[in-house]
Amino acid sequence: AIDEYKPLDATTNPSLILAAAQMPAYQELVDDAVAYGKKLGGSEEEQIKNACDKLFVLFGAEILKRIPGRVSTEVDARLSFDKEGMIQRARRLIDLYKEAGIGKDRILIKLSSTWEGIQAGKVLEAEYGIHCNMTLLFSFAQAVACAEAGVTLISPFVGRILDWYVANGDKKTFEPSEDPGVKSVTKIYNYYKKFGYKTIVMGASFRNTGEIKALTGCDYLTISPKLLAELSKEYVKLTPTLSVKEAQACELEKIHLDEKAFRWLHNEDQMAVEKLSDGIRKFAADAVKLERMLKERMFSAENGK
Repeated sequence: AIDEYKPLDATTNPSLILAAAQMPAYQELVDDAVAYGKKLGGSEEEQIKNACDKLFVLFGAEILKRIPGRVSTEVDARLSFDKEGMIQRARRLIDLYKEAGIGKDRILIKLSSTWEGIQAGKVLEAEYGIHCNMTLLFSFAQAVACAEAGVTLISPFVGRILDWYVANGDKKTFEPSEDPGVKSVTKIYNYYKKFGYKTIVMGASFRNTGEIKALTGCDYLTISPKLLAELSKEYVKLTPTLSVKEAQACELEKIHLDEKAFRWLHNEDQMAVEKLSDGIRKFAADAVKLERMLKERMFSAENGK
């Protein structure tokens, strides 16, 4: 798909890696990761963790051969409330990329947009020059805190916000401009541009091409191959719906969030609270499945199974 659509950048997450690791085409990468984990030794748990990190980096390295820009590699979602744990894991991933001959300028480390994740991003950017992509971002509070932390990029979700409103409200269909996910990203984009934040806004998690077209003009968008295929068949002239000029004219107040204010403002958004915790649980569950798969590959033969 990357060869076909030639994107600037690409992303991975635990769910995507889990799916790819089960495909016959990528068994060589899985074998390499398993061999690496065993070579480093240590406890069974350490070997699996090392193999897992290596697998993420091997996939990232393969993707980087096919794109001119950066690849996003995700820190384990089970560390979402562990600031120091996220910092350590991010640095470990960057070291693994360095061993593979890839500099940190071509990597974005994906962190959950919890308070702890955002503060980990702040440290990684300021102290280590490691670029971060804040993911699972659903609330305005999360976006404001990320801007104040000075992270490189945020991935505000669109489709998962729509999913929540469809599941929890009477309204089941939305025009693109009225789509709650589109409205959320539009507000975040306008806020960032109005107040001159350098953090890149990359709309993510799309359910249909209408949402994508409604966010034309956004800094970046991350789009699935399926939706890129649909877009490639359309021949319409798009005019940007988002622009710096319009953002600077919009009526938004600048706010500052310390931890207490962040937690309160985020907590006021029921959708964001539920989708953030749900997203962390799902990514964590897929990380566990991936580890289980690697464990079987690494240890079942030895045990005579």
